[in-house]
Amino acid sequence: MNVSRIALVTGANQGLGRALVEGLAARMGPDDLVLLTGRSPQRVAEAADEVARLPGTHSRVQGRVLDVTGTDAVDRLAGELRRRYGGVDVVISNAVARLLPDESQAARADEFIDISNTAAHAILRSFGPVLRPGGRLLVVASSLGTLGHLDARLHHLFDGASLDQVEYAVESWRSAVHNGTAEEAGWPRWLNVPSKVAQVAAVRAVAAERRAEDLASGTLIASVCPGMVDTATSRPWFSDYSQARSPAEAARSVLDLVLADGVDPALYGELVRFGKALPWYGGTPPVEQDRMLTP
Repeated sequence: MNVSRIALVTGANQGLGRALVEGLAARMGPDDLVLLTGRSPQRVAEAADEVARLPGTHSRVQGRVLDVTGTDAVDRLAGELRRRYGGVDVVISNAVARLLPDESQAARADEFIDISNTAAHAILRSFGPVLRPGGRLLVVASSLGTLGHLDARLHHLFDGASLDQVEYAVESWRSAVHNGTAEEAGWPRWLNVPSKVAQVAAVRAVAAERRAEDLASGTLIASVCPGMVDTATSRPWFSDYSQARSPAEAARSVLDLVLADGVDPALYGELVRFGKALPWYGGTPPVEQDRMLTP
């Protein structure tokens, strides 16, 4: 198969991930290939087939089963794409665990951290080296991912950290949750806050190591905030959806970043929302009693 560009989206069966695949398939060319990935073979196959049949689809679409919590599986897929196509051009790490407000955050911590953080680390480690010049590697995060949303006692764990150090901080947080010492140490009860900060910190760590080379080749590594998105995952957490956007609307600004000509150095390695970088040191620790936080 002759393929011009390769794009891959994780967590792509539904919601924002599905919208990102649809948008890529509509805006990329007939010689390009978009890989829709997820854990369920049936749902992956059905979703890929549905996207391929959409009237606006121009590129090829294939479903690939990928459990992003399996670091070996992520690495194998990256290696396969390197061998078959010489690398990959677009990678969007979008997988997220669905957590309901009435569920125990501590009881779901392992699944949440594995899908949101361990998986993002694996994507960065495995796909960073196979990203072709001019490529895009994005991690979908949230505006809650800025350092100011954490207690100041925790800032040193993530500010200027390497990827290894971010991974260590995440595992320390996981242990604190299980040991019942997380709140005493300053960790928020809402898992989404430290998880998003760690995602952004991981991206910053990888980007810091390759900034000069990537900017010279027009390559972008960044985290992105799509804003409030009306999905089954987010809807239970918010009482006011007047400002929410559909997955297709939310995907548009992310895809504009992916498909833009050239790279704005001001966005490289940063958390980008609607085309602008959010201040890493911005934000304030959330009030735990109020879970209706705007992403």
